[in-house]
Amino acid sequence: QVQLVESGGGLVQAGGSLRLSCAASGRTFNTYSMGWFRQAPGKEREFVAGISWSGGSTYYADSVKGRFTISRDNAKNTVYLQMNSLKPEDTAIYYCAAALGSSIYRRATAYDYWGQGTQVTVSS
Repeated sequence: QVQLVESGGGLVQAGGSLRLSCAASGRTFNTYSMGWFRQAPGKEREFVAGISWSGGSTYYADSVKGRFTISRDNAKNTVYLQMNSLKPEDTAIYYCAAALGSSIYRRATAYDYWGQGTQVTVSS
């Protein structure tokens, strides 16, 4: 069982930055690949970024590539999403998720555990 708690969301102006954190419970954090997803009002949940269990591999949605960076600290059981050059279209609830295994998954259904989400609002 893994429990995930996101933090770091908020209101920021376009062009600004935020860093999201996702703290995981449990002693087996380093056996899970991690992902960040987001869901805007009226839209489906979409993949944002993923990272392998070792942190050696990452993958990004085209919409955030070059602006967002995913990282993890297995000693702290935490995964991060650094978001730079934010745009109004980045406004959404951001969720972190954990998938048992080493691969990076873009499908939400591949993930076993989810956090409660944190709101990110980017004003123009």
